[in-house]
Amino acid sequence: MKRTLLIDPIVYLQIHISRLFMEANGLSVNDFLILDNKKDILGFLRTGYEIFHLTGDDGILEEIDNYISQ
Repeated sequence: MKRTLLIDPIVYLQIHISRLFMEANGLSVNDFLILDNKKDILGFLRTGYEIFHLTGDDGILEEIDNYISQ
């Protein structure tokens, strides 16, 4: 029997880290989406998935902070 993923691992990482980022920065979902529209945070997470899925949450959040401050 072929095992089927219920959620794509990249999407799972994007959801998980986005939620933590919003919580850490006091952002609403709408505020996060506005920032994502400007900085493409979700794209950044997708592009860096191979590294990020081996990195702890705090390390990923730090990378996002560095990325959006550029």
